[in-house]
Amino acid sequence: MHEFSLIADLMKKIYAIAPRENAERIVSVRVQLGALSHISQDHFREHFEMAAHGTPANGAQLEIEVSSDVYANNAQDVLLKSVEVEAQ
Repeated sequence: MHEFSLIADLMKKIYAIAPRENAERIVSVRVQLGALSHISQDHFREHFEMAAHGTPANGAQLEIEVSSDVYANNAQDVLLKSVEVEAQ
């Protein structure tokens, strides 16, 4: 269930950016998985695609980096690194 809260938090951040940028759709999203986030890239991608289905992020290219620093302050988190939008 941990992955659901990670994805929900990420999607909330993405959807907050979209209106500020007059985004018609989200083109790409770049994230970093913390070393202790306990989710694989493939599993994260599956959850992202399910959460994005039917939203402006549907079909967005997802770029995933994985941190190996278990001592980082955000080692348990998924960090939103960038969002590319297509404006109206």
